[in-house]
Amino acid sequence: MGWCAHGNALLVPLLFLFVFSFSFYPLAFSKLSSPQLEAMIDLSQKIPSSDLSWNITKEPDPCGWNRTTCSPDNSSVIELSLSGLSLASSDFLPVICQIDSLQVLDLSDNQLSSLPDEFITSCGKIGGLKRLNFSRNALVGPLPSFTGFLGLEFLDLSYNHMRGSTGSKLDGLVTLRSLNLSVNKFDGSVPVKLSRVLEELQLSANEFDGEIPAGVADYQSLTLVDFSQNRLSGSVPDRLGELPKLEVLVLSSNRLSGKIPESLANIPTLSRFSANQNKFSGPIPSGLTRSLKSLDLSYNKLSGSIPSDLLSPPKLQYVDLSYNQLEGPIPNNLSPYMFRLRLGSNSLIGTIPADSLGSLEKLTYLELENNSLTGSVPPELGKCRSLALLSLAQNNLTGPLPPELGNLSSIQVMKLQFNNIDGVIPGQIAQLASLAQLNISWNLLSGTIPSSLTNLRNLTTLNLQHNNLNGSIPAAIGGLQGLLELQLGKNQLSGHIPTMPLSLQIALNLSSNLFDGTIPATFSQLRNLEILDLSDNRFSGSVPMYLTQMPALTQLILSNNLLSGVLPKFRDVVKVEASGNMNLINGTAPRPSVVRKRNSVAVPVLTGLASAVFAMLVVAVVVISVSKRFYRVNDEHLQLGENLPLPQVIDSSLLTSNGIHRSSIDFTKAMEEVSDPTKIVLKTRFSTYYKATMPSGTRYYIKKLNWSDKIFQLGSHDKFGQELEVLGKLNNSNVMTPLAYVLTIDSGYLFYEYAQKGTLFDVLHDSSSELDWASRYSIAVGVAQGLAFLHDCSSGPILLLDLSSRTVLLKSLKEPQVGDIELCKVIDPSKSTGSLSTVAGSIGYIPPEYAYTMRITMAGNVYSFGVMLLELLTGKPACSQGNELTKWVSTNTSKQDKWDHILDFSVSRTSLTVRSQMLAVLRVALACVSISPDSRPKMKSVLRMLLNAR
Repeated sequence: MGWCAHGNALLVPLLFLFVFSFSFYPLAFSKLSSPQLEAMIDLSQKIPSSDLSWNITKEPDPCGWNRTTCSPDNSSVIELSLSGLSLASSDFLPVICQIDSLQVLDLSDNQLSSLPDEFITSCGKIGGLKRLNFSRNALVGPLPSFTGFLGLEFLDLSYNHMRGSTGSKLDGLVTLRSLNLSVNKFDGSVPVKLSRVLEELQLSANEFDGEIPAGVADYQSLTLVDFSQNRLSGSVPDRLGELPKLEVLVLSSNRLSGKIPESLANIPTLSRFSANQNKFSGPIPSGLTRSLKSLDLSYNKLSGSIPSDLLSPPKLQYVDLSYNQLEGPIPNNLSPYMFRLRLGSNSLIGTIPADSLGSLEKLTYLELENNSLTGSVPPELGKCRSLALLSLAQNNLTGPLPPELGNLSSIQVMKLQFNNIDGVIPGQIAQLASLAQLNISWNLLSGTIPSSLTNLRNLTTLNLQHNNLNGSIPAAIGGLQGLLELQLGKNQLSGHIPTMPLSLQIALNLSSNLFDGTIPATFSQLRNLEILDLSDNRFSGSVPMYLTQMPALTQLILSNNLLSGVLPKFRDVVKVEASGNMNLINGTAPRPSVVRKRNSVAVPVLTGLASAVFAMLVVAVVVISVSKRFYRVNDEHLQLGENLPLPQVIDSSLLTSNGIHRSSIDFTKAMEEVSDPTKIVLKTRFSTYYKATMPSGTRYYIKKLNWSDKIFQLGSHDKFGQELEVLGKLNNSNVMTPLAYVLTIDSGYLFYEYAQKGTLFDVLHDSSSELDWASRYSIAVGVAQGLAFLHDCSSGPILLLDLSSRTVLLKSLKEPQVGDIELCKVIDPSKSTGSLSTVAGSIGYIPPEYAYTMRITMAGNVYSFGVMLLELLTGKPACSQGNELTKWVSTNTSKQDKWDHILDFSVSRTSLTVRSQMLAVLRVALACVSISPDSRPKMKSVLRMLLNAR
């Protein structure tokens, strides 16, 4: 016992010494000063993020922590990179300023809303602080006064919500080399009291107004100036030509006017000059491109001829002079490194410079449409092997198409419509394996359609209408499995009509030809087709009943044929034109009274009606039989829900933390529901929606992703699940976020909350439903909030592949939800057979620039949203009778006094206040559907404008 007591007496002080030493364990393993070590430990406790492995117990030296950089001897912290951590509270910021050795602080891509005064005051005293990055946060309020910061060289506050004038708040930053205030709400004049060593000045997408100060030229070290997307007016100061180091000058999307300064040609370092979307007039100065790689002066009022030296400098790669008033010929000398040449929508004359074009091996985009060019299509174009887009439409070109066009192995879009091209379609065009759009309509082509065209497996649009083509349609045309639009109207085609591609969606136009016989039964397979035009032919027999059951059909044109019998009743959304068929009776029209004295007439009519009804019954039986075969179900299955095996589940997971959903979702029951085709409530291009009721009685949407074209990234189920895990964490009431998912061998199923009212398209365009302005406005704002949220996500913008009124669902008439947010995450366009890589989105919503960019962008989403706004304002669908709503609106908004006629009168007439608000929203919509992507506002600006419209 004595020994034990003595041993314990010795053990206690030893244990105390061990614990005391362990409490200072970090100090023994870190070279940082005590204040810096304490600051780092304090930060590790104040910053809640699972992405930071800051643990003083596991790693005693903070210099070993991730996102931390120390000096070479690990004696001081010099850089903290805390971007993309979803940080919202600013409480930790003053603690950072206790690290007096800090040189770089990156807090970009978070959710910070303010910069505390204590942070500005304390960090302003750190003399070695060189870089400060708060871009892509949620900062609001005015710009703080940056007092101190004597060594600051880089300041980035872009992509926030800051407002007000910059005033003198940046005057003290005497060492600043780069200032980025882009994408905020700053107003007033452009700041000019800045550091004399400033190299980069980026102020784009704000509300700066007034003229460009000539004093900008005093900053002789400037290499980058970006004033785009503001409200600047007046002329460009000649003194800008005095900047000896300027490399990039961007003045796009302002209200600038006057002439392009000749002095800019004197800047030897200038490589990019963009001044599109302004009001510049007069001639383009000679020598402007002497040092340039890129020049964009599109959408102005420039006149005169193109200077002979403008397109020839050897460095020049990109030139866009489209939508001006230029005249005269295209200069013969072109830069051998020209990548894109856009001269469309001017008044250019003369021939296409054949010799120069033949040497342009790097030319990828050539757009000369809507001019007055003459001569033939140069055979030398065939040497431009990199050409992806060729647009020579709407000129006065003559002669035949050169067979050399078949050498354009990279071509994706070829537009030659509205010319006077004659001769036959050269068979060599069938060699263009990448061709997606071919438009040679409105020319003088003759001969037959080459059967070899059916080899163009990537073709989505084929437009040969309004020529003199004869013969029959190639029998193998059904093999074009990605074809969305086929225009063959106004030719002299005849003979058997082959099976058409099942992918047809936009239109099938066979009008004004010499076709005869009955309407082909194979048309019943075109379940995605929206417009079918068979007018002005010699079709005979009855109108098939299956036409009434084509689910996507919106317009059917049967006029001026030899059809007979009774015209069946179509859905209200289908516009049917059937005039000019002498023996066709409209079965849905009011029944005429029968005069008994004319039994000799009435009997044949009644007999004909009976025969027609019998014929319709026969057709109906056939259609029902075919539809059952198509869906692969039988009556027994529909009644009992048996006989078909359930999908084989590979993986499943709950994504939501909501306890109600987690207890309600039953994966087994869900698979039973999606095995029943009667549960289908909606089909989009890539998805099928099922209405599923769980054992608890809770209803859900289950979306089945249609794995067509191998475009979905199911090669990696883990990656698919990871992407959905990220989406499942999104929290916005106007965004449909997945609650759970199930993966099977060949499909993916996503679970969503049930939207009671269905799609916006159905509610808006249903004749029995009338949306008042309050509901339409709430829907517009809600969708804008959802899009702004998606575009501003901390993990990076989430873009929508298919934004339309069919992909917006309504929980109520004032609660919209943006759907299909996962498509851009789980689709791989490179694996598409053509339909996706060429056309993204629904017809009528696709931005015009997609034809040559082939990219989904935020500006493209803004365009699609603008179309949706026009739908809400006009009550018209995005595409009707083959015409797009945006084009109809643009032709009716040239004079502002006619804007009233665009609005849905049943809504605008309710009050002057409603009319005023609708006109204000119309201005927002027109800004969104601007032809130029650069001139469209960002979604957060759109949201702000919508809120201000009321």
